[in-house]
Amino acid sequence: MKEIMIGKRIIKDYTEPYIIAEIGANHNGNIDLAKKMINVAKEKGADAVKFQSWTKDSIFARQVYDDNYFLTDDYRNRTDYSLEEIVAAYALGKNQQKLLKDYCDEIGITFSSTPFSEDEVDFLVDELDVDFIKIASMDLNNYPFLEYVAKKGKPIVLATGLSTLSEVDEAIRTILKTGNDKIILLHCVSIYPPKDEEVNINNIDMLRNLYGFPTGYSDHTIGITAPILSISKGACMIEKHFTLDKNMEGWDHKVSADPYELDIITRECKKAYKMLGCYNRTVNESEERLNAFRRSIVTTRAIKAGEVIERKDISFKRPGNGIEPKYLDFIVGKTAKRDIGFDVLIKMEDF
Repeated sequence: MKEIMIGKRIIKDYTEPYIIAEIGANHNGNIDLAKKMINVAKEKGADAVKFQSWTKDSIFARQVYDDNYFLTDDYRNRTDYSLEEIVAAYALGKNQQKLLKDYCDEIGITFSSTPFSEDEVDFLVDELDVDFIKIASMDLNNYPFLEYVAKKGKPIVLATGLSTLSEVDEAIRTILKTGNDKIILLHCVSIYPPKDEEVNINNIDMLRNLYGFPTGYSDHTIGITAPILSISKGACMIEKHFTLDKNMEGWDHKVSADPYELDIITRECKKAYKMLGCYNRTVNESEERLNAFRRSIVTTRAIKAGEVIERKDISFKRPGNGIEPKYLDFIVGKTAKRDIGFDVLIKMEDF
């Protein structure tokens, strides 16, 4: 089973999951809000917080801003701000990202980010020395960009939303040809939120079996069910969008976990991992101490020495530290060597 080191943590399948609180742009461009979110994520048990590194020039082409429209986000009829203005407002500058990285180091939670350009990759790796780089699903088929990131040598967390298997194949080949094999795959459905039948948690097994890399889950559902369910598939990493308040203005707040939900996700995912246990059948020490609750062979009447023990003379009762019921046929027909009392455990020395 392949292992990847992220900081001092070993990441591999069927181990305690690495929990990423995806802050993304839910800080709304407010550095104080971002720091508060980091604090809460740490308090609720997340292993890492992840941001997004962009500028307004690295995310959209000029025409998109001129149209003031992208997919379902129609800003053309707004008078308070334009698409270009909100993208710029939600972008974190390099100084802000360094401040947040330093703050994460100070309180003991891992900082990472998703870059949207080569310049941002350089900054995250060469200046901030992040422990891993997360590649967004939208960039899985951006093979020149993947090659550039891979050459940096950092572990790559690769989300697979939007992608066909042939595209995932090519992405992995692109990374591997650089000599970097530190890949963690994330099953992801890039719908905000997906329908239950679109979540396809079984894809975690498929990706792991097909490619052999540690595999986790990037969640865009509403609620806590899917992340916890993914642990049953041995997910090594859980990424969940995080907000302090689902009702805040912004892009992803409504599909994000609030502090209460993040607390449940981190706690229950780590609890669920322990519950998976091992594949081999075992009887643990706690169970062995309860053997008294099993049944033993017990007399239904007082039996005199010299009498033959018949089936009607035998019952099965607790405690379970006598002769097991499976030896019934062995006992029936035996002659008692001594008197045996009523409603007592029969012993081997009785015949």
